[in-house]
Amino acid sequence: MVIVAVDDLMFSSRISSAAKALGVEIAFARSPEAVVAAVRERSPRLVILDLNSQRVRPLEAVAALKADAALASVPTVGFVSHVQADLIAQARAAGIDQVLARSAFVQQLSELLQEA
Repeated sequence: MVIVAVDDLMFSSRISSAAKALGVEIAFARSPEAVVAAVRERSPRLVILDLNSQRVRPLEAVAALKADAALASVPTVGFVSHVQADLIAQARAAGIDQVLARSAFVQQLSELLQEA
């Protein structure tokens, strides 16, 4: 089970297709509150976040997960444009486990899903 906090249609479709091909169950969450609730209810093995999403507010979601002792151990991976050094630093400060450039995320998507 993977929680996906992504509202970009292209990435949502790409993640859904890859998960279906691998037989990995995913669930979408589109707000920090929905991410936390989904992690609490579904006990996922991974949370994927689009760090550029304005709607999902990924930094808020990561900070909430990492602040909750019962949820902090769930691995988180975010993807972002490689030129957004400030956003990458903010994500790391919020506690995200791994930050990938968008291109690296696409290349590693199957591997990430299989490991989950």
